[in-house]
Amino acid sequence: MGVKYGIIGVGMMGREHMINLAHLQSEGASVSCVADPHLPSQQQALHLASSFNWPLQVFSRHHELLDSGLCDVVVVSTPNMTHFQVLMDIINHPKPHHILVEKPLCTTVKDCKQVIEAVKRRPELLVQVGLEYRYMPPVAKLIEIVKDGTLGQVKMVAIREHRFPFLVKVNDWNRFNANTGGTLVEKCCHFFDLMRLFAAANPVRVMASGSIDVNHKDEIYDGKVPDIIDNSFVIIEFDNGSRGMLDLCMFAEGSKNEQEISVVGDIGKGEAFVPESIVHIGTRAAGRAGVQTLKVEDKRIKYDGLHHGSSYLEHLNFLAAVKDQGIRAPTVGLHDGLLSVAMGVAAQLSIERGRFVTIEEVMDEQMYIPQPT
Repeated sequence: MGVKYGIIGVGMMGREHMINLAHLQSEGASVSCVADPHLPSQQQALHLASSFNWPLQVFSRHHELLDSGLCDVVVVSTPNMTHFQVLMDIINHPKPHHILVEKPLCTTVKDCKQVIEAVKRRPELLVQVGLEYRYMPPVAKLIEIVKDGTLGQVKMVAIREHRFPFLVKVNDWNRFNANTGGTLVEKCCHFFDLMRLFAAANPVRVMASGSIDVNHKDEIYDGKVPDIIDNSFVIIEFDNGSRGMLDLCMFAEGSKNEQEISVVGDIGKGEAFVPESIVHIGTRAAGRAGVQTLKVEDKRIKYDGLHHGSSYLEHLNFLAAVKDQGIRAPTVGLHDGLLSVAMGVAAQLSIERGRFVTIEEVMDEQMYIPQPT
């Protein structure tokens, strides 16, 4: 069964999706059309398509792509602040299109909720949220270990991301909270999603401290200095008593691993390291001498790309769900997308207000819109 894809937004991530789908041609995937108002992005997409021998149709507006009837699945990889309207246009279009939407689902809880309600009226649509860190081989292995009960009841999850600053994007849209939802929504929804998975629980309240201390302070766009934070500590309490902690630093290029994930249960501890792709497993009974070190790989990956093969596996999973015509549900659903955004919004608000913020008040605070700090 051949599956034709349309991609809305062919900047850096949109073209990354094109390359991943090119490596899934043997599975029946192809990209038939793209939409983007930015001419240089259109030209780069055409050049990329020619290398895969795809007769690509290019549109300036996503409405034209939807009306064309050229695709079965739409990938949304536009700037964050456009996700809501693009998603609503796809969902409400007469022709059904399955959707893979890049993270974050939307920039506000209110918009996420509206998307979820709209999809309920179109049950024939499959929608997957692009929280692809779940698929990184060492992370997927750690998820498997936790689900197997090897570590016992999870009590603490600690995630460290020490990395480079935000990349340059078209029109520098990612330099401002109002466009991204804030760093803790834009970048860290991945990690909040993982915390929920590991804890097997839902978040209750969030406390965060963060600031813009090093990056982007000498940049000016239309007279405005960027307001996205570049470092933060976040603590999250879950409804089963477990806790999560995020340590984010975006001026830490001197790190051996970009992500270090630790999960501790009442029986043992597991750790995952990216990009080393190593997992450590140990138990309290065996102690330090009994710690096992595993080198993890997934032989299904045909293209590592920007995210260590996780985007490829994400597409492989979603393609299987599309081919099954809804018998198999997407792995990462809209509720996952909503809660990952809610946790990020709570963290942003905690910094702004200098106190713990409950998930309940964030879910009720439907009119919250990120403001410049």
